[in-house]
Amino acid sequence: MGEHEQFVERVVARLASTPPTAFTFQHWSFAGRPTDETFALMPVSGADPDKLLAAVMDVDHYVGNVDHVVESRSIADPRYASPDHVRFYQRVNIPLLGAVHHELVLHRLGPRNGYAIAAWELLAPETDKLDAKKGIRSDHNVGAWLVAPGVVGYCLASTPKRDDVGFIKWKALTTGAGLTASVVLKNNIEGMARWAARR
Repeated sequence: MGEHEQFVERVVARLASTPPTAFTFQHWSFAGRPTDETFALMPVSGADPDKLLAAVMDVDHYVGNVDHVVESRSIADPRYASPDHVRFYQRVNIPLLGAVHHELVLHRLGPRNGYAIAAWELLAPETDKLDAKKGIRSDHNVGAWLVAPGVVGYCLASTPKRDDVGFIKWKALTTGAGLTASVVLKNNIEGMARWAARR
């Protein structure tokens, strides 16, 4: 089982038995990492699992449609065949902190507990080779989208490479990130839902 699947199992174990009626947010520490694993779930009127996950998998069109993404492109790789898998490069601009970039693989998984799921994992060797001058490289990055009719969830755990940042940015991207995580996850859910609805 890949890291992304293990992460999804931890998220699914925390799902309530009934769909949420309002925005909910959870976070927990795992494996002694400096950042928590985070999970948000909220009702979204008209959310359609097929449409939303089609948007999630469309990494070549994130720029202009997904907030803060300044570069995103798929990378051909025979290990990850479409339409259920895609390897891609992504660079995200975090306000006041600058760019973070990495290579990821996004996988469309089977349904779990009534939710359609797409989850990603970091390609560490490929990310390590990226130019640190173009952005802070991720040391750890795993996440998932969960979608049921009328409900959208977004989960994320991310840590920057310590050597790529000074002390202040390190604190902002680790300890400080936990202070704003619920807002970031809610904004991501709303943004992806808007894009999926207009596709």
